[in-house]
Amino acid sequence: MTIIKTAEVTKIEVVGTWNVQVATDTVIKEDGTEISRSRHRHVLKPCTSSQNGDTWTHTDTDISSEATEVQAVANAVWTDTVKANYKTFVESQEV
Repeated sequence: MTIIKTAEVTKIEVVGTWNVQVATDTVIKEDGTEISRSRHRHVLKPCTSSQNGDTWTHTDTDISSEATEVQAVANAVWTDTVKANYKTFVESQEV
């Protein structure tokens, strides 16, 4: 009996201007027959932001551990203009 567990990116969506939503299925197969599938979703944003008084710090999101197809979509969507607009949006929100 051979059991294999794999992770498959099943959906990548750009939601709004900068959110990259990723759905990943974990698939378990026994002797080549699928016996289990579960889905995990997560959303990536261009950066994380923090405020200290009047000073904002923005750190680009590390996508190096994402699947190559997710990296390709994020890199295509997150242009310098989109990143700047996201930072402006975050800074305009009340904390």
